[in-house]
Amino acid sequence: MVYMWLALMIAFLAVEAGTAGLVSLWFAGGSLVALIAAAAHAPVWLQAALFIVVSGAILILLRPVARRYLDRRKKPTNADRILGMVCSVTEDIDNIRETGAVYVDGKTWSARSAGGETIPAGSLVRPVAIQGVKLIVGRVQPASTEEKGG
Repeated sequence: MVYMWLALMIAFLAVEAGTAGLVSLWFAGGSLVALIAAAAHAPVWLQAALFIVVSGAILILLRPVARRYLDRRKKPTNADRILGMVCSVTEDIDNIRETGAVYVDGKTWSARSAGGETIPAGSLVRPVAIQGVKLIVGRVQPASTEEKGG
């Protein structure tokens, strides 16, 4: 069993080394603990139980930390500065027909409605999200006296 756990640990580490994200590190840790148990002549059921419990514990404890580490690699762009600006609809926004455009900050963007409603050209909207090259927008309340962003 010592050789089996050693082989599994090496395999999990090889998979981890060959991938961009943390996918099997937890299982390598569980294999190490099971390997130590096997070297101490623990029964096979205990080795397997230790592998499962330790792998699960490492996954639960380290996954949030790993996600934060991996999310740091994302480079924010300056495009999200337009979120919240008021912009003008230049082409009717219709999610079903997949049409719509808005003008904001000197640029024309493809747009879709956040609520799914059709928004006619000339309306004022506010970007709430960016999905790829499209702005997801919501209507600005008519009573708003905010200055247009574009």
